[in-house]
Amino acid sequence: MATILRMPAVSANATHATLVNWSRQEGDSVRKGESLADIETEKAIIELTAECDGILGKLLVRKGAEVEVGAAIATILAAGETESDADPLSAPSRIREAPAPKPENRIISSPVGRLLAKQHGIDLAQVRGSGPNGRVIKQDVQRVIEAGAPSVAASWTDSPHTNMRRTIARRLTESKATVPHFYLSIDCRMDRLMRLRTQINAAWEQKISVNTFVLRAAALALREVPGVNVAWTDAALRQFHSVDIAVAVATDAGLITPILRNAAGMGLAAIAAEMSALSERARNKQLRADEFTGGSFSVSNLGMHGVDEFAAIINPPQAAILAVGAIREQPVAQDGQLAVGHVMRCTLAVDHRAVDGALAGAWCSAFRRLLETPLSLLT
Repeated sequence: MATILRMPAVSANATHATLVNWSRQEGDSVRKGESLADIETEKAIIELTAECDGILGKLLVRKGAEVEVGAAIATILAAGETESDADPLSAPSRIREAPAPKPENRIISSPVGRLLAKQHGIDLAQVRGSGPNGRVIKQDVQRVIEAGAPSVAASWTDSPHTNMRRTIARRLTESKATVPHFYLSIDCRMDRLMRLRTQINAAWEQKISVNTFVLRAAALALREVPGVNVAWTDAALRQFHSVDIAVAVATDAGLITPILRNAAGMGLAAIAAEMSALSERARNKQLRADEFTGGSFSVSNLGMHGVDEFAAIINPPQAAILAVGAIREQPVAQDGQLAVGHVMRCTLAVDHRAVDGALAGAWCSAFRRLLETPLSLLT
C-alpha cells in the first residue's frame, strides 16, 4: 500500500508548520532517509526525509502552504502502485495557503485629475468620479479641494506572520495572563569583572564576553540555590537535576532560545564556544529541535543595545527569567567616599507559584556575589 507522508510534529505544542520548498518532484525515485522538502517550524527550518524507498507520488501541498501537524502532504508509491492505492483520507483538508498580496484596485482618472490630486495630497480612492464609467476628472478633484479634504493617509506594508512570530505571541500572552509574575532588581558592581575580562582576553584565544560571565554566574547561582531551578506543573513542582539555561537570541524571524545544557558544569571558555555555535545556528535556522526545547531557566541580555533596565516575560513552565541591562558608569559609595563605578542592573522575573520572594532574593544575592568576585567564576 502507498505510504502517506504527513506533516511532522518536530517541537512541543506545535500545531502547524510551513512547507518551504519541495526538493524532489512527482515521479522521482526516492530512498529512505533522503531529503524531500524543507519544513519551517516556529523555531527553525528542518528537512523532511523519506520514510521508505519508492516513487514520490502526488504532492498534496504546494510550497508556501501552512499545514496542520499530522495532515497528509505527499505519497510514496511502491513498485507497481498508483495513486489509487493511496489512503483515500489523505486529502490535505487541513491546509492554510500562504497569504498572497491582493491586486490593487485600479482607479480610472484623467491625467490632469491625477496630477492635481498628487499636488494636494488627495487620495483618489476618496474622490467620486463624474466622468464616463466613474472616471475621476479635474473638476471632481477641485470639488474635494474646495471642501477641505484631508491628506492621503499614511501608507504601510503588511508582512505575514511567521510560525515563530505567531508562537512567540501566543506563548507570551499566555504567560502574562496565567503566570503570577513578580520582579526583583539588583545592581551589580562590575569593575573587578571588567578588569579580569581584559586580562583573560589578552591571554586566551577564546574571547570572553560579559554575557559569558553572566551565564556562568547564573548557572552557579542555580546550583547554589536549586529552589529556583524548578518548573511549575498543575500536578507537582518539578525540580531539575541539571542546570540548562535558555539564552535569548534575536533572529530575523523572531526571538529563539537555544539551550546551554549542563551550564553549571561548563567553564567560561566552554560557555563562550558553545553559545557562539548555538547563536550562529539559530540565526541560520539550523538548530535541531533538541537544541531549543526544554531548559530550566532563561537569560535575556539587552545590554549590548544600550538598555539600562528591563523586565522579561517568563517562559513557562520555567519559573524564572533574568533580564540583563547595560554596564554604565555612575556614582557609587566606596570606603565612605564617592567614586565612579561600573554598574549593571539585572531584573529577575519569578513565577510566584513556584518560588517565593525569600528564595528568589537568595538567588539574586548569590548571583551578585559571584559577579562581584569574578575569580570565583574561574573555578
